[in-house]
Amino acid sequence: METRYNGYTVSDDTTRFDIDRAYHWISAESYWGTGIPRETFEKAVAGSLTLGIYGPDGQMAAMARVVTDRATFGWVCDVFVDAAHRGAGLGKAIMAFITDHPDLQGFRRMHLATRDAHGLYAQYGFKPLTGADRWMEIRKTYG
Repeated sequence: METRYNGYTVSDDTTRFDIDRAYHWISAESYWGTGIPRETFEKAVAGSLTLGIYGPDGQMAAMARVVTDRATFGWVCDVFVDAAHRGAGLGKAIMAFITDHPDLQGFRRMHLATRDAHGLYAQYGFKPLTGADRWMEIRKTYG
């Protein structure tokens, strides 16, 4: 799937996705993925619906992944906008693309976690987690 947004192209075409740039963003610039091994990141990208946003020059300006079974559940993660493109509405473009994507329809649950973008995600229907007392996790860090 591919759409246009204010001169940018939003696409889930894996042949366009700049894995080097994405790996740098997540492993070196994000607060959640610092130190993730390259092999682990590549495996995560390959196993997800991954999208990139490309500027008029063709360079990737933003990215996101949705970990999903494409039937009942999705987890939006690794949403990252390059510093040079922040303020251009690319977070909204990512969420609109995810909301409209044909492989992400009819889910019982769509989750995400954020430290600082609650207002953005609330615009697309996200609310605080319900039933949090039922969830469990194994948490490992990189590095």
